[in-house]
Amino acid sequence: MYFRRPSTSRDMKKSNRASVDTAVVDICRREVGHLSTRKFAHRRAASEDLVLRLDLVRKLEKHRGCVNTVSFNADGDILVSGSDDKIVILWDWETGSVKLSFNSGHNHNIFQAKIMPGTDDRTIVTCAADGQVRHATILECGKVETKLLARHQGRAHKLATEPGSPHIFYTCGEDGLVQHFDLRTGKATELFICEPVRGRSFMQVVNLNAIAIDPQNPNLFVTAGSDEFTRLYDIRSHKSNPSSPFGQPVDHFCPKHLLRDENVGITGLAFSDQSQLLVSYGEESIYLFSLSMGWGSNVNSVLDANVNNDSKPGPQVYKGHRNCLTVKGVNFFGPKCEYIVSGSDCGRIFIWRKNDTKLIRVMEADKEVVNCIQPHPHISMLASSGIESDIKIWTPTALEKAPPPTNIENLRPKMNSWMYQMVSRRDLALQLLAMRRQDGSPERRSTENGNGEGDMLEFILSINDANSSEEDEGGTSARDYVY
Repeated sequence: MYFRRPSTSRDMKKSNRASVDTAVVDICRREVGHLSTRKFAHRRAASEDLVLRLDLVRKLEKHRGCVNTVSFNADGDILVSGSDDKIVILWDWETGSVKLSFNSGHNHNIFQAKIMPGTDDRTIVTCAADGQVRHATILECGKVETKLLARHQGRAHKLATEPGSPHIFYTCGEDGLVQHFDLRTGKATELFICEPVRGRSFMQVVNLNAIAIDPQNPNLFVTAGSDEFTRLYDIRSHKSNPSSPFGQPVDHFCPKHLLRDENVGITGLAFSDQSQLLVSYGEESIYLFSLSMGWGSNVNSVLDANVNNDSKPGPQVYKGHRNCLTVKGVNFFGPKCEYIVSGSDCGRIFIWRKNDTKLIRVMEADKEVVNCIQPHPHISMLASSGIESDIKIWTPTALEKAPPPTNIENLRPKMNSWMYQMVSRRDLALQLLAMRRQDGSPERRSTENGNGEGDMLEFILSINDANSSEEDEGGTSARDYVY
């Protein structure tokens, strides 16, 4: 039997030296023309050595509430952020200085803020907990004009900008509505309301948390939210005949073991440059799909069939983090999307190798929860944010490489008092309704389907109205704080 001898400090020094020697060889090859500058940058930027040397170099401190969104402009020299304080800030992240700060015009927490490409960084679009979708224009004098473009009935969690377009973007919200915007007209087109699959009668709509556009084919976009499916749509079918109904997905994505699971939902989506689809499930794991792994457009037929013995290849899975308390994003990292990154309820950043799903880094990043991780578009750098009111900048500047992660199963959320209050009364009522339907017998459900369920729905709606009244009076709900 072969026994592997324990590594020594001498072995580690050899390993570090080998890494340095490889870098030196690459530099020499680049100087004599045997390695292009682009390939050199990609090889170095994707180096695991750099990922293992990521270190906190700066905190951007100006917001006065949870920072719910961070994103870069196309050049990567400006970072834009939005917060519970309803303020949008443009940062020079290298110096930590504020380039511009302005009131967004939103009444509640900003959930997404993005700089539109090709606008000289003067056009910013936002969506928020008030359901509003807003457009901010930075004028030559430095002042900012904001205007309302449209609104959702409920929270609007995410927007997605069309790659390379200074005009086109999409939004989705908890009302299940997907909207298409063209800034040249300043008008919104309501594309469709996402409907649940057959048999989910307790769900009137799918509350949408995430939307993403395929960078390789901007005609394709995906949405996901309060059920187990990521739905793929093709905008060309709407453009070809705008008067016809639009909203039938061309494909559905879900791990086989989560089909028919009514207790899961999706919080984050991302597309790689190779059209791979990354999906982060609440209270579950992260999955990586190729576009050939979908269940097709008619998912009801799949649910009606027995798929237990299906030989269909499944997605890759990334485990270890915790995603139960907030709406977390997920992302790719590296010049060719070599890594997967996510926040966690335990206040840490998790980084996996994409190809073999191995967890290689776990970094302390928030006293409570990490929600957003945004890679720089060109270099090995990350920006993160969460429940704390700052933004953290991570670059590969550590002198020593980080050791392999250990005791991941013991990394539990830090159960502070606010976490016990993170579910709104409306959400709690919806959960009680779902449990009532699941726990009752078919006979009982059929007899209660009339008055009993109607009374419960009226109760939920009255709670929602009460919450809305409280928010209009300027109060901040526990869920607002978490999200």
